[in-house]
Amino acid sequence: MKLISIAVLLPLVAGFTFQPTARPSFTLHSTSETLTLDGRPIASPIEPSNNFLLIRIDDSPDETTGGIILTKKAKVKSTTGSVIAVGPGKTHPDSGILMPVNVEPGQNVIYGQYDGTEIQYNNHPHTLIRSDDVLVYFSGDEITQENVKVEGDKMLVKVDTKESETSGGLLIAATSQKADRPSIGEVIAIGAGRPAMNGTPIPMEVSVGDMVKFRDYAGNEVKIGEEEFSVIRMNDCLARY
Repeated sequence: MKLISIAVLLPLVAGFTFQPTARPSFTLHSTSETLTLDGRPIASPIEPSNNFLLIRIDDSPDETTGGIILTKKAKVKSTTGSVIAVGPGKTHPDSGILMPVNVEPGQNVIYGQYDGTEIQYNNHPHTLIRSDDVLVYFSGDEITQENVKVEGDKMLVKVDTKESETSGGLLIAATSQKADRPSIGEVIAIGAGRPAMNGTPIPMEVSVGDMVKFRDYAGNEVKIGEEEFSVIRMNDCLARY
């Protein structure tokens, strides 16, 4: 084997610049960024399964509109929040076709008071709820009749709270007729419809602008501004006109 003279190698080494092997960059979470679930550290962010949504619950108000400070027990549990993460969707029980969720991260939702499983995620109240339990959802900071949406086979109905008159001329509030709340109103928004076996939504039988009569006590009440609405499923709608 030939030996290369050091005198020959020195000029080569002098003109060579060492290039270190590239390494992937990463950032460690600081102590303040440590992820926690119910007070325990976790290694990665929560990823909902099935058609579950991870909702960051809005803070409950500390005082009433009249300025009365509320105690912790007197506070009404908030049922609004912002969507943090969304599951892949649920599969149809007969066909196995995946039906994705229409609600997206960053949107805001209103859900039923007793729906979902509440957790402490990163030291703030969150809840995991199914997309079926979302009453309405919207984009932006404030819900309006223009930006509100409903999921699946639900419809948003602006209920008729006007007074009606008996044959004797006595005025009766709509809430006093047969039910504790009105069961007639105008359709403001509709979902795409209940998914069929192939995943395609079955068209709704009502349209925006229709007047509908629905079952007494059906649905969930929602307030937008100062006006009252009900979220009704299609099978609770009795007639339209």
